[in-house]
Amino acid sequence: MTLLQSLRPGGRHGLATTESRDPIGYAVAALARLAQSDVLDRLGIRKQTEQAVFTATRGGFRTIARASRAFDRSGTKGTPGARPADAPRTGVFDLTPSEDEQLLVDVVTELATDVLRPAAAGADDACAAPDDVLKAGLEVGLPILGLPESLGGVAQERSAVAGALVAEALAKGDLGLAVASLAPGAVATAIGLWGTDAQQQTYLPAFAGGDAPVAALALTEPTVLFDALRPSTSATRTADGFVLEGVKSAVPRGADAELFVVGATLDERPVLFLVEGGTAGLEIEADPAMGVRAAGLCKLHLREVTVPADAVLGGTDGTTSAQAYVECVRLSRLAWCALGVGVGQAVLDYVTPYVKEREAFGEPIAHRQSVAFMVANMAIELQAMRLLTWKAASRAAAGKDVAREVALARRLCADRGMQIGLDGVQLLGGHGFVKEHPVERWYRDLRAIGVMEGGVLV
Repeated sequence: MTLLQSLRPGGRHGLATTESRDPIGYAVAALARLAQSDVLDRLGIRKQTEQAVFTATRGGFRTIARASRAFDRSGTKGTPGARPADAPRTGVFDLTPSEDEQLLVDVVTELATDVLRPAAAGADDACAAPDDVLKAGLEVGLPILGLPESLGGVAQERSAVAGALVAEALAKGDLGLAVASLAPGAVATAIGLWGTDAQQQTYLPAFAGGDAPVAALALTEPTVLFDALRPSTSATRTADGFVLEGVKSAVPRGADAELFVVGATLDERPVLFLVEGGTAGLEIEADPAMGVRAAGLCKLHLREVTVPADAVLGGTDGTTSAQAYVECVRLSRLAWCALGVGVGQAVLDYVTPYVKEREAFGEPIAHRQSVAFMVANMAIELQAMRLLTWKAASRAAAGKDVAREVALARRLCADRGMQIGLDGVQLLGGHGFVKEHPVERWYRDLRAIGVMEGGVLV
């Protein structure tokens, strides 16, 4: 029985057998639960209510970091970890999604259309994602897409392509809610790729359960000309571990996070540290921005935060941990490119029927060459963004160097993504400036693609 057959009526529990699952099949099997559950039927996206820590959208808040759950460290000694293998290299240049990948896109698109899109405006105003939306993401298995099967995940091979497709599909609903939904999975994926055996056994089982911890990948800093590969946050060695000092910004869902992956400089090399919520010296401050507001962005203040010696992601070897940091930055930038493609597609899908229906001087404005050419240019640029992003993701999945591909994708997505947002506002005229239409929100969100670091990962 093939995976697709198992997902159709008559398949056992809607899931394929172990023998019939391929790598992306595991992801589809997890996400297919959405179609079999009543989550979409019973979700009434209610008006956004004020939430305790986010009531001060205008004034902000400061609070001690949320206490972390007790991650189980028993039985980790000698227990091997697991990492997804590189995807096979076919030698054929074909970026067309497979049948299973397309099924995955269809399921996540349904989630984005029926759940994220209706809640987007209220979440943007409140600077927080509704609990129902976040629970829907957990129910379809978003946090475990990059986890190895042996630790409760769905991946047998590196899933950068699947991650890019999911990010693009979710962003069509709303970028901020997509980031909020994908944030825990970014930390799980980072631990799955670079964590030591003990780190994987300690933290990853929690993500595979029904109540995955809120987690955040914190790389961005509030400094002028910030260079992600040279973080100002410092790590100092002590007899028992390390002491972290610095500030991280644009941390998604920081007020609720129980686990952070924090970038810091150790011995003049960038390194990733695992920091549990509630650690002494952690303080959270609201950091609402121009866009991506539904992600609940926060600043993370680290004041003499002490972490144990085994908190370095990738182990204490300086070269290995520094390589993990560089790869993390690149895969995070790739994820933001995929998100930008999704929002750009939402803009194009919205303005195309608008210009055909909007009339001026007795005819649709789409009959004007200036309008028609602008829409055509949006479609051309969007396709270029998508192809560069998919190409970089396919190389990452195969374990190849992606420095050049990610740099090209990020530059194009940052520049042309903002232009697509600007053109979308321009095509709507006065309607593009008001909140009655979502294009003004998408324009604000698209400006984040070139400046955000961390938060999401493929």
